[in-house]
This record gives sequence, C-alpha cells and structure tokens, in this order.
Amino acid sequence: MSSELAVDLPDEDLGEYLYDCIDLYEMGSKPRCEEVEYLELVQEAIERVERGR
Repeated sequence: MSSELAVDLPDEDLGEYLYDCIDLYEMGSKPRCEEVEYLELVQEAIERVERGR
C-alpha cells in the first residue's frame, strides 16, 4: 500500500519505509527547490498512508 501512495517519489530515494526518507535525509543534498518539493512529497505520502489506516 505504501508503494502505491508514494508513486510520485523518486525510487532511488525510497527506503523500506517512508519515514526513513525523512529521518535519513541529508539537508542540502539536493538543490533547494528540489529539496523542498521532495520533502513535501514525502510528507504528503506519509499523511496519505496514515489516513488510509
């Protein structure tokens, strides 16, 4: 189910759990505009997973 909700996220950045994407993310490792968009996508996916439970 998590994989379906995280379809917009880059595959290379996904761990087994979406929370890992946030916990293990190194700030500054992407250009600022990409970083903000990426973190927002991850957070939205986490929220959709939580609402689905």
